[in-house]
Amino acid sequence: MKLQVAMDLLSVDDALSLLSRVAEYVDVIELGTPLIKQEGLSAVTKIKHAYPDKIVFADMKTMDAGELEAEMAFKAGADYMTVLGVAGDSTIAGAVKAAKKHGKTVVADIIGVKDKAARVKELKALGVGLVELHAGLDEQAESGYTIDSLLAAGKGADIPFSIAGGINVDRIGQVEDAGAAIAVAGAAIYGAKDPAAAAKALRDKIRNHG
Repeated sequence: MKLQVAMDLLSVDDALSLLSRVAEYVDVIELGTPLIKQEGLSAVTKIKHAYPDKIVFADMKTMDAGELEAEMAFKAGADYMTVLGVAGDSTIAGAVKAAKKHGKTVVADIIGVKDKAARVKELKALGVGLVELHAGLDEQAESGYTIDSLLAAGKGADIPFSIAGGINVDRIGQVEDAGAAIAVAGAAIYGAKDPAAAAKALRDKIRNHG
């Protein structure tokens, strides 16, 4: 299982500052949607230039114009980009077309999808490379939120998947047990007093690191 850092920061300088401390412990560098909206796709180019050996993930959350937005992300240097699982099939198919052209990967983020198991099967048929089982920041803040629903969806998925939604050192073992290809940690790393120590602790918890 790989470790992905999700950076919900608002400047490239802040992202690079964080990465100078944590990059050695992570496999995938995710530029969060707010960062891309604030800084533009030049942020992707700068991060990929600084860390060419890492997988750079542009969290575009594309809902329309799938082929165009995927093309933009991949040309900027992204290895992975996201479309929303609730988007129309033609949008997702367009993003997949661009990914095949560039030899890159489309990740379908199923934030907001009600019937996760059914949609995951459809997304696999559409050719996405990875499904992100994702509870967003707002959902995590809701009373009663647990990661259990994401873990359950993962156990039934017949496609590589990542899990994002409140992962920390106490939960990452459950994520690996569910069969995730990638564990996504955001605030557990960038919100820690010592981000490097936090990232290392997460990585050390992964038994089979890929």
